[in-house]
Amino acid sequence: MDLNIQRRNLLKAGSVTLGTAVMGLQAQAQTSQDESTDTVQAVPPLASASGLRFATCQFKANTPANIGIVLESGHVIDVQAEAKRHGLKLAFAADSMLSFIASGDGGMAQMQSLAAKAAKSKATLVPVKQVKFLSPIPKPQSNIYCVGWNYLEHFEEGKEARVDKAVTAYPEHPVFFTKGVHVMNSPFGTIPYDAPFTAMADWEAELAVVIGKRGRNIAEEQAMNYVFGYSAFNDTTVRDVQQKRHGGQWFKGKSLDGYGPMGPWIVTPGGVVLDDVRIICRVNGIEKQNGSYKEMYFKIPRLIAELSRGLTLEPGDIISTGTPPGVGFARKPPEFLKPGDVMETEITGVGTLRNRVKAEN
Repeated sequence: MDLNIQRRNLLKAGSVTLGTAVMGLQAQAQTSQDESTDTVQAVPPLASASGLRFATCQFKANTPANIGIVLESGHVIDVQAEAKRHGLKLAFAADSMLSFIASGDGGMAQMQSLAAKAAKSKATLVPVKQVKFLSPIPKPQSNIYCVGWNYLEHFEEGKEARVDKAVTAYPEHPVFFTKGVHVMNSPFGTIPYDAPFTAMADWEAELAVVIGKRGRNIAEEQAMNYVFGYSAFNDTTVRDVQQKRHGGQWFKGKSLDGYGPMGPWIVTPGGVVLDDVRIICRVNGIEKQNGSYKEMYFKIPRLIAELSRGLTLEPGDIISTGTPPGVGFARKPPEFLKPGDVMETEITGVGTLRNRVKAEN
C-alpha cells in the first residue's frame, strides 16, 4: 500500500501513536527500497513468442560473466552451460554480447534452439534473483550515440533553464551527441556522486536501440532491419558541467563514469511493440517522467537513417533515443539527485533499472 494512504488510514483511526507508526512505515519503505535496488523485481511479458531477452550476467559469485537468456518464468538460461550440455559449438563467444550480436542470423538461430531446449528440460535455468546482472554490453566498442531534444515538451521545458539561448526553434534534424564508454553502468549499479565537482546530477530516462549489423547510408525504410533490440538506459547528466563549462559542449557533462546505467537485458524487436512503450523515471518512488514512444519527434528509422549518413554503424552500437519532459533542472524549483536517492528507469515492455546515488570518498 502507498505510504501516504497508510498515513491517512492511521489518521482516520485516531491512533495515539501516529508518530511512532509513521516512523515504522518509513522504515519499512526504506527497507523495501534497499532490498529492491540490486535485483530484478519482475520480467515484463514479451509482445510475441518470437521475442527473446539477452543479458550479460554472473551466474555465480566471483565468476566471469556470460550471456543469459531471460525467460518470463523469472529464470535465466546459462547459454554457455546449455551449449556445453548439448555439445554445441557456438558461433560466438559465450561471454561477449558484442560477439553474439556480430554473429548475425547464425548466432541467433543457435540461441533460439538453446532457448527451446532449455525451457523444456530446465536443467540450466537459474532464478533471476540468484543472478547478478551487468550491463548487457559492459564495455561498449565506441561512444554511445545519444539524441537531444527528441520530445517537443522536453525542448520547451528547458528553454528557460538552458544557459545557451541560441537555439529557440525546434531543429529540422536530430540533435546527436555522444557519451564516453566509461559511463556504462549496470542496471542496479551505484551512480557516483562527486560533491566538490557538481551538485546538479539529473535524470533522463531513455529507450536504447542496439544496432544489429553494419550499415552506412541506411535508407529510412530499411532502418528497422538494422535493429538488434531494445534496452532501458538513463542518460544521467551533471547540468552545471554540461551547460556552464567547457564552452557549452555537452560531452563532459554527459560522460562522467557510471552515468549511463543500461539493462537489465536487450529485448529483440519481436518482443516489443514500440507504440505501446512508455519511458518512465522515478526518484525515491516518485514519478518524474512518463512519456510515450509515439511522442518522439524523430522516430527510430529516421534516427538511424540520419546518423548513418556518411557514418558507419557497427553491430553492438548503442543509440539512446532521447528523454521525455520532467527532468530535474527544468522543474520549478529545480530538483537534482543527491546521495541516497534511488533512480528508477522503466521502459514498459522492456525492463527496469534501479540505481542508487552514492557519494564518492
